[in-house]
Amino acid sequence: MVSMWDDGRLCYGGDYNPEQWPAATWREDVALMRRARINLVTVGVFAWSRLEPAPGRYDFGWLDEVLDLLHDGGIRVALATPTASPPPWFSLAHPDALPVTADGVRLHHGSRDTYCAAAPAYRAAARGIAATLAARYAHHPAVALWHVHNEYGTTCHCPHAEAAFRRWLVERHGDLDTLNAAWATSFWSQHYTDWAYVSTPRATQYLGNPGQLLDFRRFWSDTLLAAYVEQRDLLTAANPALPVTTNYVLGDWVPVDHARWAAEVDLVAVDHYPSAVDGGAEEQTALAADLARGWARHGRRRAATRRGAAPADGPAGWLLMESAASQIHTTGRSHTKEPGRMARHSLSHVARGSRGAMFFQWRAPAGGAERFHSALVPHTGPDTRVFRETVRLGEHLDRLAEVTAGEVTASVALAFDAASGWALRHPGMPSTLLDGHAELAAAHRALWRAGYGCDIVVPGDPLDRYRLLVLPAVYLADDDVAGWVRAHVEAGGHLLVSYLSGVADQHGRVHLGGYPGAYRDLLGLRVEEFHPLAADEQVLLSGGGTGRIWSETVHLCGAEPVGTYVGGVLDGRPAVTRHRTGDGTAWYLSTRPDDRTYRRLLTEVARTAGLAPVCPDAPPGVEAVRRAGPQGSWLFLLNHTDRPQRVPVTGVDLFTDTPADGTVVLPAGGVAVVREEPAPMASVTATPPMTDRTPPA
Repeated sequence: MVSMWDDGRLCYGGDYNPEQWPAATWREDVALMRRARINLVTVGVFAWSRLEPAPGRYDFGWLDEVLDLLHDGGIRVALATPTASPPPWFSLAHPDALPVTADGVRLHHGSRDTYCAAAPAYRAAARGIAATLAARYAHHPAVALWHVHNEYGTTCHCPHAEAAFRRWLVERHGDLDTLNAAWATSFWSQHYTDWAYVSTPRATQYLGNPGQLLDFRRFWSDTLLAAYVEQRDLLTAANPALPVTTNYVLGDWVPVDHARWAAEVDLVAVDHYPSAVDGGAEEQTALAADLARGWARHGRRRAATRRGAAPADGPAGWLLMESAASQIHTTGRSHTKEPGRMARHSLSHVARGSRGAMFFQWRAPAGGAERFHSALVPHTGPDTRVFRETVRLGEHLDRLAEVTAGEVTASVALAFDAASGWALRHPGMPSTLLDGHAELAAAHRALWRAGYGCDIVVPGDPLDRYRLLVLPAVYLADDDVAGWVRAHVEAGGHLLVSYLSGVADQHGRVHLGGYPGAYRDLLGLRVEEFHPLAADEQVLLSGGGTGRIWSETVHLCGAEPVGTYVGGVLDGRPAVTRHRTGDGTAWYLSTRPDDRTYRRLLTEVARTAGLAPVCPDAPPGVEAVRRAGPQGSWLFLLNHTDRPQRVPVTGVDLFTDTPADGTVVLPAGGVAVVREEPAPMASVTATPPMTDRTPPA
C-alpha cells in the first residue's frame, strides 16, 4: 500500500524557504524543481515569525499561495511546525523560557533554538502554532507529511528544567534511597534526604556525579520526545492519514536516544553532514545510513510490541531528510565536493534503505547566518555544475523506485547504545579520549573497508539473522543486556567484544571482580588493570600492527591468545583473545587497533563465522551494497576512486537499461545499480582469501 508521503517514487528535494524570497521567485523555483524532478520539499521549518508575527495574529496568505503553486507543479510538501525558532515577541514576553547554560548564563534571542523545552510557556506556544497549522492545512492536497520541529537537541538548566528533572527522577527511581544507590551518593557527601536538594548537573568545582550526568541526558531525551509527541498527536488528530516525523541530528553532543524515539515517528528521518574531506566522508555516510536503518527497524519492533502485534514484513522505512549538495563542512572551512560526489553520497544512503535523498537547502539565501551553506540552486543560479548534477541525480532516482522492494543484506550485527556513549564522556573516566561513537565508527569502518554489510542493533534486538555480533565499547550492561549477548553465543553465534564493554551497569556503577564484569566468563578472561594511552602514544602488537587510546593487563581464564602486546610493561601479554563456548566463539579486543589491523582482525572473525563480503571480487575503492527481496536483488556499486573500475556482475544496469553481461565498468567516481540475474545466494558462505580493500584517500 502506498502511503500519503510515498507515491511510489524515491523522494527527492529538500528544505524550501519561500518566505526568504519574493513571489516571482516562487514560480521560477517550481519550474526549476520540475526540471530537476524534485517531488518533495520541506516548507516552514523556521517561519514562525512570518506565520505568527504577533501573539495570536497569523499571516497564512503567503503559505497558501506557495502550497497551491507546489501542488499545481506536482510537488508534495512536508509541512513543518516552526517550533525550533520562536519569534522575537515570544522571547520578550517569556524571558523565563530562554535557555540557561550549566554555569547559569541565560542566553538571549538572536539565533535558532532559543527556548527551553521544559518551560510551560514554550510548550503551550508550540502546541498553539502546531494546532493552528493542523486546522488550516491538514487536508491541503499538497501536504503529504508533517515535519515537527527541527533537529531536537537543545538542553537547559533553568528553574523549569530543574523542576521537570526532579519529577522525572521520581518517576524513574521512585524514592530517594533508590536514587542515592543509583548515583552512589555516599561518595563525596552527596547523599540526598529531600528531593528539593536535587538539581540539574550545574557547573561545579570539580567532577560532577556520573550517575546524575547520565540521568540528565536521559531526562532530556525523554523531555524533548514528550514535546514532539504533543505536537504529533495534535497533527494526527487533525488528519490520521498524514504521517508525522522529525529530523534527527547526529552527533555525540545530542542528548537524544534516537533508537527509543523511533517507535514514536511514522518515518525515521535523519540529517547527515560528513566532516571528513578524504575517503572518511564516504565511511561516515555509510555509518549514518546504517544507523538510520537500524533505528527504523528497532522502532518498528517497539511499536509493534506496544500494539501487541508482529512487526511488519519488508524493509523498515527511513529517509535522508537533510544533506549538503556541494560542500563538506570540515574544521575551519567548507570543502567543495568534487564532481559526482553528491550523487555517490546520496545513492549510498539509498543503497542502505533511504526512501530518497533530501538536501538543505533548495536555494542559497542572500543573507542570514547560513548564507554560504550548500544549496541545490547556488548563488550563481541554475547554469552551474551543482544544478546540472542536481538534474542528473533526479534522473537517476527516478529509475530506482523498484529497489525499495529490497531489504539491505547484512551478515554482521554492530551494537550501539546511546547511554553508553554518554557515560564514556564523563570527565572522571580514565581517559579523555574515550568516545563511544568513535569506537562504533572504527568498527564500522573496518567492516566497510573489508566489504561486509552490517546492521546496527540496539541491545535487546533480535539476533537470529546474524552469525556475528560486535560490541564496540558498549560500556553499560545490566543483567538483561548481558543475557542478550550470552544467548547469542550459546546459540552458536560469534562475538567480538572491544575494551570497555560491559564494565558498568545501567547507572554507570562498575561491575566488581575484574573487567569486563558483564562478560568475563563468556570471554574466558579477567582484566586486572587499565593502561590508557596518551593521544600521541601507541603500543606495538604482534603481527606488526599498533594500538591506540587504550591497553590492558589481561589474564586468561580459558581463552586463548590470538595477538599479544610487544614491548613495554605489557610485553607478551594478550591483546586479542578467543574463547570457544559450545558452537560459538567470543573474541576480545583490549586496544583500538590501527585501521588496517582492525580490518584484518574483523575479516578473520567474519571468516571464522562463515561470512563473505557483499561482493568479494569488487576492487579496492569500490563500495558494494546489496538489497534483496522476493522479486530479486539489486547491487549498488559506487566507485570512490579516480580511475575506471571493472566489477563482475550479471544483470541489467538500471541507469542505462543495458545488460551487464558478467562485468560492469564504473567510470572514475561513477555509480551503477544492477538488477541482478539470477539473485545471489545469501552472504553466509565460504570466504575467499583475505585482500586489502582499503579505498584510496
